[in-house]
Amino acid sequence: MDDLIEQLAATPRTLALLVVEASDARLDAAADGAWSARTILAHLRDDEYLCMRAALERMLAEEVPLVHFIDGADWEPRRNCSRDRKDLLLADFALQRQASLGILRGLRPQDWQRTGVRDGGTFTIADLAAAWVRHDAAHIVQLETALGETLAGVIERRARPAE
Repeated sequence: MDDLIEQLAATPRTLALLVVEASDARLDAAADGAWSARTILAHLRDDEYLCMRAALERMLAEEVPLVHFIDGADWEPRRNCSRDRKDLLLADFALQRQASLGILRGLRPQDWQRTGVRDGGTFTIADLAAAWVRHDAAHIVQLETALGETLAGVIERRARPAE
């Protein structure tokens, strides 16, 4: 589980590296039918505390709770855009992720096997953490596509000496 926790802990830095230099115009540009980089960041922030951590907390507090996750297509048109400045999105996501990591790091070995139910299927907290990592990874790829630059490319570009 330590590997999953470390992968989740790396996401705030990854997001910051990808978007820190992006202009508002670049953050708001979106291909037809795709979310903009800003919307992807907002989704990650909102999903962190409205879905993933909420499911984790319920699974720790209740015996086999039925958990629900917000569908992105339902969330996007109704989302709160008042906290969508880049610096607020990054800071709020990092804060929300730290709260989630605090819970995960404090779990006892047996806690990882606590279960919840979603769509008729049972899953453990360990399964939730693995899905959380996959969710982050999928949206990081989506963010790279929206911005036209990969994390590896950003790191390589910044490592080059100034001309």
